[in-house]
Amino acid sequence: MQLPAVGALPVDLLVLVAFALLIAGVVGSVTPLVPGGALSLAGVLVYWWGSGFSEPNVLVLSGVIFVALVAVLTDWLAGAISAKAGGASLRTTMIATLVGLVGLTFGPIGFLVGTAGTVFLLELAEGGEFEESARAAGVTLLGMLTSSVLQVLLTAGVLVAMVGVYLL
Repeated sequence: MQLPAVGALPVDLLVLVAFALLIAGVVGSVTPLVPGGALSLAGVLVYWWGSGFSEPNVLVLSGVIFVALVAVLTDWLAGAISAKAGGASLRTTMIATLVGLVGLTFGPIGFLVGTAGTVFLLELAEGGEFEESARAAGVTLLGMLTSSVLQVLLTAGVLVAMVGVYLL
């Protein structure tokens, strides 16, 4: 499928789509399974395409793309990294990730409780002491919550930068 020429689409429509994606990126950064960073990145690229690849300039474009990619990586890796940092085994981390995804059927709380609870129970079952297992689960939970805060800051930063590009 070939993209239509930029002149064939109303620029205002592309700006609206770009900012809708950027706002969805911020909202998605706190919503499980919604790729906030990827939506922000898409918003930047739609805006850039709509401007005929002239706005934002290469330096600003590189910066906002980098920030959006950091948000994507934070979304993908934060839970696993925090579980590992808390002392959980690789096996526990992988199983907890799967249980967390199933827990999403009960909403964000199911995701958080499912993941942290699985880390605790599996670490305990693998012979860990109560305190060590609780620490691993706590660090996992803290990492997941911190990840959400970091994603909000990153995607909001991309949005603010793009508002600046639009207004200038």
